[in-house]
Amino acid sequence: QVMVVESGGGLVQAGGSLRLSCAASGRTLSNYAMGWFRQAPGKEREFVAATRRSGASPYYVDSVKGRFNISRDNAKNTAYLQMNSLKPEDTANYYCAAGVVVYYSDLRRPEKYNYWGQGTQVTVSS
Repeated sequence: QVMVVESGGGLVQAGGSLRLSCAASGRTLSNYAMGWFRQAPGKEREFVAATRRSGASPYYVDSVKGRFNISRDNAKNTAYLQMNSLKPEDTANYYCAAGVVVYYSDLRRPEKYNYWGQGTQVTVSS
């Protein structure tokens, strides 16, 4: 069993930055792929970014490429999402997830993740 807890959300102006953290407990984070998803009111949960167990070959949705960076520190059992050049359309509740994801193409599929946090709200004002 793995518990993941997100933090770092908040209110920021367009063009600003935030760094989200995802702290895991229960089992070693290095055993799992880590993903970030988001859900805006009235919309479905959307894949944002993911990293494999090693942290190599991060995977991003096109809308955040060049602005967001996913990373992980397995020694600290923590994953991060650095968000730069934020836009109002980035406003959502952001969720961290951990899972045993075998195929790279599956990193964007929420059903492949077993453990989810409660989310942290990110609001970007125009």
